[in-house]
Amino acid sequence: MSKSVLIILFFSTLIIAQEKYFIYFKDKGPENSYNQLNKNSVSYQEALNSLTEKAVERRIKNMGEDYITYEDLKIYADYISEIENLGIKILRKLNWFNSVSAYLNPEQIEVIKNLPFVEAIEPVKKLSYKNDFKYETDNSFLKLSGTTYNYGAAFKQVNLSDIPFIHSKNISGQNVLIGILDSGFDWKYHEALQNKDVIAEYDFVFNDSVTANQSGDIQSQDRHGTYVFSLLAGSTDSIVIGPAFNSSFILAKTEDIRSETQVEEDNYAAALIWMESLGVDITTSSLGYNEFDNNSSSYSYSNMDGRTTIVTRAVNLAYNRGVSTFTSAGNEGYTRWKYITAPADAYKIISVGAVDEFGNIAGFSSRGPTYDGRIKPEVVACGVDDYGALAHTESSYMLGSGTSASAPIASGIGALLLSAFPHLKNEQIRNIILESSSNSSNPNNNIGYGIISARNAIEFPNLQKISNEFILHKMIFEDKIKESTVNIVFKIADDLLEPFQMIKNDKYDYVYTFPQKNNGDLLQFYITYSDSLNNFYRKPESGFYKFVYGTEVISLNMEIQQYQSYNDVSDFFPNPFIPADHKKAQLRFYSSENDLFKIFIVDGTGQKVIERNINTVPGIYVFEWDGYSDKGYLCASGVYFALIQFGGKEYGRKLVLLK
Repeated sequence: MSKSVLIILFFSTLIIAQEKYFIYFKDKGPENSYNQLNKNSVSYQEALNSLTEKAVERRIKNMGEDYITYEDLKIYADYISEIENLGIKILRKLNWFNSVSAYLNPEQIEVIKNLPFVEAIEPVKKLSYKNDFKYETDNSFLKLSGTTYNYGAAFKQVNLSDIPFIHSKNISGQNVLIGILDSGFDWKYHEALQNKDVIAEYDFVFNDSVTANQSGDIQSQDRHGTYVFSLLAGSTDSIVIGPAFNSSFILAKTEDIRSETQVEEDNYAAALIWMESLGVDITTSSLGYNEFDNNSSSYSYSNMDGRTTIVTRAVNLAYNRGVSTFTSAGNEGYTRWKYITAPADAYKIISVGAVDEFGNIAGFSSRGPTYDGRIKPEVVACGVDDYGALAHTESSYMLGSGTSASAPIASGIGALLLSAFPHLKNEQIRNIILESSSNSSNPNNNIGYGIISARNAIEFPNLQKISNEFILHKMIFEDKIKESTVNIVFKIADDLLEPFQMIKNDKYDYVYTFPQKNNGDLLQFYITYSDSLNNFYRKPESGFYKFVYGTEVISLNMEIQQYQSYNDVSDFFPNPFIPADHKKAQLRFYSSENDLFKIFIVDGTGQKVIERNINTVPGIYVFEWDGYSDKGYLCASGVYFALIQFGGKEYGRKLVLLK
């Protein structure tokens, strides 16, 4: 069939109802393959040039020098041209997914899926907008004394998480770039927001740079995002002060909340890719939808597994590039759904539930776990009657309730932590926040690891790696500390302790450089100091901080991060594996570079059960198997073998499955 005939065919069928679809491509052109990037290719240089200097710095800090991955390469231009030559308008180009979105009718789908470079075509999922965010206007004023800033009626929402205390130490989010994904932002004229440092904004609904309401929007379109922005960063003396009021911001309008429309997930993914390329350190989303469509193409709870939805996968990829990601857990506590909603199911996102000012769980706050059994939400913050800016006014405010209100508070605390310690990687930020929250010793699926605390997070010790040295940082805020008494005390044996003095680095920060150890050595310690009144302090009050030399994560209540040498692959655990009891068997592996991890699991007769390919960047990965074959049946009891190709080597691992 000639190209001219095809074009006539497609234009003649435009009257057929169209839906939005993702078109996935098989590769990114002949000069690039999955398992080996061509650093001399034009597409590699284009990917490099698409990143700002700040994005490159963040990636190097978290990923090392090999910070361009296969996902970063642009979609092969010839593939896009062939699609467009069929009369199809490309809506979104999602490099990370090697995919574009477009409106297609059934006849167009049939032609496109037979193109030799097309891998798959899938519907863009539509998420029903449900305006269950509760609010009421309030112009009351409350001036408080005894704090560095006058927080007004916003005091209770920030005080629950010890934010005023951290502000009093001159930590307010400086030098941190935060991206907000929401419904729109009327920020330029409201007193609480008009002086914010917004370095970029974009409307992914109407495809322009106006994130406030414009022609075609309903009146309440930008109310939610304006309110959320003010909870995070508002600054009006005696009325509202947000945690990260001195940070910089990128704003993305990703939701169309008109009652006759639905939220489409490609906008969220496109916004996240855009923000990451501009160098965002932290992203936060407090989206206004909380339930999925009931039609056959929508997601179910079984899809809340950390790897299925586009928005969740986009968050995972942003995290892999060093971005700390936060989102609201959802307001489904009273509904039949009950659980968290995407992207709160992402593996390393910090999903945020809601409590009231006294720390009581809000009934509407979505619960965990994820479908694959991970604890959710990670933390909670005040999300009941939070005080923030009212859109389309210059000086009016409102009270709101929802996890939409608690998420910006938590992400603001992430900004405070990064502002205090710019060397922190996103893995460290996540670990510190969870370890320092109020319920870290006994996390559950109602409040996760507990109420997030800015003070506890910044006081939690952390590591900085410089060359081959590991430097411990510990903030000490107690008054009149005697510097000579600040010691790190190592546990040498069960009944043997050894103290070493820490050195004052600045006003509050004390440091200690660890002597050279063998990678994999377990170090256990606590920190002691005294003040001028001879009050004695031990941190932690009981037990020991722990870390494995060669890693950069300090543990107290959570699992200790194990050291893995380059391209090392662990054994399966648990082994034997009982699907009914364990849910999943795991093996861990460490990637030192951009690589391809291939695994085949075969049964005792040599028949292939599953096959997986995982594109890696530097970091630790976990492969999980639930005992089901690629054909959908639960495998029989017996011995199974994993055949692995990774890092130029081949590995074999044995697993016993018992029903």
